[in-house]
Amino acid sequence: MTDSRKNKRPRVSILRPVSGPNALHLSDIFRNETTGGMLMLAATVAALLWANLGQHSYHFFRELTVGPMTIEQWAADGLLTIFFFIAGLELKREFVEGSLSRPADALVPIVAAVCGMVFPAGIYTVFNVLSSQGHPAGWAIPMATDIAFALAVLAIVGSDLPQAVRAFLLTLAIADDLGSIIVIAVFFSNGLNIWWLVGAIACIGLWGVMQHFHVDNGWWYIPLFIVGWWCMLHSGVHATIAGVAFGLLTRSEEDVLDDPADRWQHKVEPWSAGAVVPFFALMSAGVKVSKDTFLGLWTHPISLGIICGLIGGKVIGITLGSWLTARFTSAELGRGVAWRDVIAVSVLAGIGFTVSMLMTDLSFPKSHAFADEAKASVLVASFLAAILGGGLLHHRSKKHALRRQKHPHEVPVAAGSSINTD
Repeated sequence: MTDSRKNKRPRVSILRPVSGPNALHLSDIFRNETTGGMLMLAATVAALLWANLGQHSYHFFRELTVGPMTIEQWAADGLLTIFFFIAGLELKREFVEGSLSRPADALVPIVAAVCGMVFPAGIYTVFNVLSSQGHPAGWAIPMATDIAFALAVLAIVGSDLPQAVRAFLLTLAIADDLGSIIVIAVFFSNGLNIWWLVGAIACIGLWGVMQHFHVDNGWWYIPLFIVGWWCMLHSGVHATIAGVAFGLLTRSEEDVLDDPADRWQHKVEPWSAGAVVPFFALMSAGVKVSKDTFLGLWTHPISLGIICGLIGGKVIGITLGSWLTARFTSAELGRGVAWRDVIAVSVLAGIGFTVSMLMTDLSFPKSHAFADEAKASVLVASFLAAILGGGLLHHRSKKHALRRQKHPHEVPVAAGSSINTD
């Protein structure tokens, strides 16, 4: 969603009932970034407790077959397509009227996102190529930033940060999501079946044609979405790509508040944030934790590559990419943003989680031991990034609040300038 729309949300009162124009329905609460992040965190904790206190029942439930797939596969290949549909809608809106519609404004975070993917992948690869026990196949795991978790942390700790800081993180995460989608489509597609792919493309194309001709009866789109997903699932291309494609082809019109992209997001996002992503976390984050597992995180090349990639690689890549772009082009950061804000955001971008968990399953499909080690590493790295990044952004938020108190009439200068470095 664009910043202006999110800022118009009324506040939620938890301890007393609210009526009138400020009342929120349950769907509005689930649509809130902080609520979505908390549900995802709760599902992760539940998965860890279930996997460690009732390992047999946890794995029995995950491997339970429902129709053509196991419950774990339904979560990753089925329900997560809804999450990627929302990502596609977000991308479409940003391309039409948001930060990605103005290339000059988006250049710094886009380059930062690319560097923030390349450096973590490079760090992971170095760790695993140089070690005899390394497994380079997991190079894509530390590339992703979890937009929901990162924005939830920012919403909690960064109330006094300039709006441009949030816009920078949002654009960065959206560009990162697009990069992750491309990686999944290019590197994790196997056994391509041309006829199933043609069927998926036909469904996606029909969706686009119907949107172009303003066919706005939503009930026609549901079976089309399901058939398109089913065809993509059997095509050899990862099924979640269908969700992205449907989202990108949904009509979004600038300055129109109730366009199809708005309506679909309004209806689907509460299900994605309130059920789909938490259930995926519940089915993916159940890692057996032991002393040996924890100690192995700091010695095994897979774990070191992921943790150092998400923590160090994101910071180096995002900061360096931002600085090089601001230094050698006419692009600059948003007004009022200091370079220390960029560093803090780059630490927070180390929260991988949802897409990193998916990348783990795609990278090690036949090795549960490597997948569990990688997932444990993603959880540890994401936790460290949330704590460190949240702490830094909280500190920066207080600095910005103090600055505004001292200079209430001061117009902030561009962050790329030499005088805005506090």
